[in-house]
Amino acid sequence: MTRADRGFVGLRTAALIGLLVGAVGSVGLLLRATSRNPSLLLVVLLAIWVASPFVLLLLASIPAKRWSMLTRAALNGLMLVVALGSLAIYVADALWPRGAQGAFFFIIVPPVAWVSSAIVVSVAAIISRRRDAGETG
Repeated sequence: MTRADRGFVGLRTAALIGLLVGAVGSVGLLLRATSRNPSLLLVVLLAIWVASPFVLLLLASIPAKRWSMLTRAALNGLMLVVALGSLAIYVADALWPRGAQGAFFFIIVPPVAWVSSAIVVSVAAIISRRRDAGETG
């Protein structure tokens, strides 16, 4: 295993750990924010919603083993950014809660994470294909 391969394995490991910590922390902060909500169904649906970007990134990491190094690195970096970014936003919301629209961040962060993920991975894949086509052609 080359030094670059070991570094990539380290990035992947950090990304997966970060994804787990981000998912658990985000759902935990949601449960804290909704502790007074009498609707268990609403809380469960919100927990699924908040966890969805983490689940989608984890599912994307399965076929990523066949992707180019650049695209996999982009995905792994994105996993860390989504985990840390989500936690930062949810912790800030817990420390400085909003009066009205208390669930705003829990509603808006997941679709922003989905769109950002799709854009970053797509751009990395396009760049990787162009680079590979330039090397062979």
